[in-house]
Amino acid sequence: MNAGESPHKGKTGLTRVWNALFYSLAGFKAAWKHEDAFRQEALLAVVLIPLAFILDVAAIGRALMIASVLLVLIVELVNSAIEATVDRISLENHQLAKRAKDIGSAAVLIALVNVLVVWGVVLFA
Repeated sequence: MNAGESPHKGKTGLTRVWNALFYSLAGFKAAWKHEDAFRQEALLAVVLIPLAFILDVAAIGRALMIASVLLVLIVELVNSAIEATVDRISLENHQLAKRAKDIGSAAVLIALVNVLVVWGVVLFA
């Protein structure tokens, strides 16, 4: 193992999977606690995913609708991780820090537009 790497990187098999599960749950908890946008998008998912099952659409359309909503959550989690990392490095105003945060925000916007497009195509095309 290289210096500075996590001691958990060497774990394999079920131990790795078990640890990864709890790291993931901790990540969800942190996102819910500290990220307003994640909470808003998670609540949107709580509404839209059941709605996708209620609407009379083909299975592939339903899958695309749900996947588009889940993609927003995934991108928001990555964006939040980028923001936390940038803030950990420095809280001073820096053009590269702003660029990193703005690009992450743009990725979330594209994911949200994707929801509108996918749902619109499935429901109205």
